[in-house]
Amino acid sequence: MTQTTAPKTVRALIAPDKFKGSLTAGEVADALAAGLRAATGPGSVHCELLPLADGGDGSVDAAVASGFARRACTVAGPTGQPVQASIAFDGVTAVVEVANTCGLGQLPGGKPEPLKASSRGFGEAVLFALSLNPARIVMALGGSASTDGGMGMLTALGYSFLDAEGRELPGNGSALGHIHEVQRTPLPLLAGTELIVASDVHNPLLGIHGAPAIFGPQKGAGPEDVATLDKGLAHYVSKMAEAGLAGAAAMAENEGAGSAGGIGYACLLLGATQVSGAGYFLDLLDFNARKETCDVVITGEGSIDEQTLAGKLPAAVARRSGPRPIIAVAGRSLLPRERWSEMPLARVYTLTEYTDQDSSKDPGLSAALLRRIGQDIGERLLRSPAADERSTSSVTAAIPAPR
Repeated sequence: MTQTTAPKTVRALIAPDKFKGSLTAGEVADALAAGLRAATGPGSVHCELLPLADGGDGSVDAAVASGFARRACTVAGPTGQPVQASIAFDGVTAVVEVANTCGLGQLPGGKPEPLKASSRGFGEAVLFALSLNPARIVMALGGSASTDGGMGMLTALGYSFLDAEGRELPGNGSALGHIHEVQRTPLPLLAGTELIVASDVHNPLLGIHGAPAIFGPQKGAGPEDVATLDKGLAHYVSKMAEAGLAGAAAMAENEGAGSAGGIGYACLLLGATQVSGAGYFLDLLDFNARKETCDVVITGEGSIDEQTLAGKLPAAVARRSGPRPIIAVAGRSLLPRERWSEMPLARVYTLTEYTDQDSSKDPGLSAALLRRIGQDIGERLLRSPAADERSTSSVTAAIPAPR
């Protein structure tokens, strides 16, 4: 008869997305790791941390956590004020994000400016990245404050938009409908750099499923603003076509052209390639290699729901993790237990099961709950019977149900 003992060491890869509005991916990973390491039992939990992003806010931080260098730059915020931003660079690839340059979080006082907000700061960050001579730039588009079709971004990258009087227009939503002429000054560095758009948004630029209609209200746009922005973007597209940009009209209908208030459209005009944000960042951060030495993978995000199943980051992590068990930790879950196998997940833990308080806007409470969850998981793993310390089946059996 074989003697069964608990694993001497359980190796856990902690690979979460952010808990939006509460904790960054790095903070989520740190809190879970602290709990897992504090677990008591006949053995220990070894934690490897891999904070992730899917092309939205937190993409630069995730790249830095995986070994990229952070490079600081000052750019124009969404309403023109200076913003201290940063990009990530590893000598070959630069990661530039909308959120930390001209995103919603950069609005002064948090006040939405649906017509005045501009993407210029993102273009300035791209320009800064170009000065480092990268082979490629990954453009992370989530969290934008503007709906300007990338007009602001293009003003930083060699484009001028003139009104009927020959005056240069600001690059924002309110200026879209006043464009009379588009002028371009080619940037040689831009032409020689591979551009990658990392986003999982599939909306076109215009119409009932376009950027103004779907995302405008999240940025403070009322019905009249939405109509103004949609009309302005249609005019903008026609002027881009008149300026001789090949495929300008057709690109407005592309899936993803409406991402980040239409910055996706401008990126297409620049020749960027669109990729799945979740999948691309898993590759960029070397997830496949990192998972191989681990017994269990812990992932998560603020909410586990139908959108998660459609391909958000935790689903992409789960589907790449192979035979090892996957645990998801979330602020809340709207996914019934019988559907966990669709990702597949061994267990889902939520903060709402550990408190009656609203932790979504309380970082301190969220971190404390994650530490407690981590410790609960770790102690059950360490006390499980196992034939050997790398037994996947025994680790799966050990994952506790939430209290």
